[in-house]
Amino acid sequence: MNPIELNLFSSRMTAVCDEMGTVLRRTAFSPNIKDRLDYSCAVFDAAGELSAQAAHIPVHLGSMAFAMGSLVKNIAWQDGDILIINDPFSGGTHLPDITLINPVFISDSAKPVAYVANRAHHADIGGDSPGSMPMSRSLDEEGLIIPPTLLFRNDQLQAGAIQLLGMTHKDGLDPDFAAQASANRAGVRRLAELILGMGYSAFRHSLVELNNYAERLALNALQQLSPGEYFCTDFLDDDGFDLVNVPLVLRLEAGPQAVILDFTASSDQVPGNLNCPIPVTAAAAFYAFRCLMDEATPACAGAFRRIKLVTRPGSIVDAQRPAAVAAGNVETSTRLVDVIFGALAQALPEKIPAASQGSMNNIAMGHINRLTGTRWDYYETLAGGMGAGPHFDGLDAVHTHMTNTLNTPVESVEMHYPLRVRRYQLRYGSGGAGLHHGGCGVIREYEFLDTAHVTLLTERRRLAPPGYLGGDDGKPGVNLLNGKILPGKCNFKVKPGDRLEVHTPGGGGHGADSL
Repeated sequence: MNPIELNLFSSRMTAVCDEMGTVLRRTAFSPNIKDRLDYSCAVFDAAGELSAQAAHIPVHLGSMAFAMGSLVKNIAWQDGDILIINDPFSGGTHLPDITLINPVFISDSAKPVAYVANRAHHADIGGDSPGSMPMSRSLDEEGLIIPPTLLFRNDQLQAGAIQLLGMTHKDGLDPDFAAQASANRAGVRRLAELILGMGYSAFRHSLVELNNYAERLALNALQQLSPGEYFCTDFLDDDGFDLVNVPLVLRLEAGPQAVILDFTASSDQVPGNLNCPIPVTAAAAFYAFRCLMDEATPACAGAFRRIKLVTRPGSIVDAQRPAAVAAGNVETSTRLVDVIFGALAQALPEKIPAASQGSMNNIAMGHINRLTGTRWDYYETLAGGMGAGPHFDGLDAVHTHMTNTLNTPVESVEMHYPLRVRRYQLRYGSGGAGLHHGGCGVIREYEFLDTAHVTLLTERRRLAPPGYLGGDDGKPGVNLLNGKILPGKCNFKVKPGDRLEVHTPGGGGHGADSL
């Protein structure tokens, strides 16, 4: 294709995803979606291969790219269908992330010519504790498991689906589900307009060209790596129960035509919920290598063809049902990026930054009033320090790597929940020193105005984010309740007046300070 035409096609595909995201944000009710932006939108081709995505959440998008093909191929799709799923072992990530998928038909096509999908985080999915991020030992404890289920058939809401979701026809769809459905329908309209405008044959040819172009750019990035084998081992703090120093082990083989990431020596799946279904592990790998590619590289399947993943079923990076996975999606995925970058730093030392905070700092809380039947559920992740690079200081107070969300504004927290945010500030001095210093974490302090049940799922509370090439480590995070230090992973009850402080980790420094 003419390079200008190819670039325009890529931009138009991305614009479909961007519009879906705008519709979802503007119509959703939950602070998780409209304030934190914990959602992702993407377009897939007729085989379920990634064709375009918005700049949303890496762990959502990479896992969808890995699993969509097998998810859509065995369904007798009809125009107006919407599929809903959250099952981590059937193409999801963890139960709070609920995915809606729509087929795209044009004219009289007998089969879908493409698909659109979005994935959004729901704070209440029926887990054992409010916020639906419990200290779990099995998937069943984490909430409602939704296998691939038709939510709409021919644009008709399905009774079986709404019964599964605990709704009724009288109530209609939950507002956030309705927002997700609206976003997908907007994507279907825009994509159908694009395909009809250029012709389906030209559309398919353009996708082939786009994927081939992305593959060439990806290969160019991979060929910057010095050929050879590189090893990195890092450890999760603990699994929340009995295990400590849970190993994540990578053998990275860089060749002229592909890279192989072999995680087979990593820990067996653990009793706690740090286990990753393989799509989540793939998402971490895709993200890390996407960072090496030229910014102009299209976000489509071709960009990831040269990245090969080797895992061991039953391990923490290829967990099998009924393993608990709630924190695998958020904490282990983030730490896998540290491991991959640790190996890449040996192959490409002049480009790889020091470790960032290494945690999403998950806070889930809420309260169920058994007398009135009312409840509130709150969930958020907190920013921390970014690792410094060879030519830059790390950013302060940002969400890094596998998350790309915002904070929940203080005004939104206090408007929606019986909480008061007493303090929200930079954690000065938490970034590692060096020629380039790591970014600072944050301190967020909550005062409870009602009784509540709280769960914390956090990493880098024992083992600090490492600096690179002589840079100092970032400071580990600290969690405190009424001034007393808490474990990194724990649940507890609070009463009005109690105060919870979360001090998030800083980023590692890069290079030895010349002073």
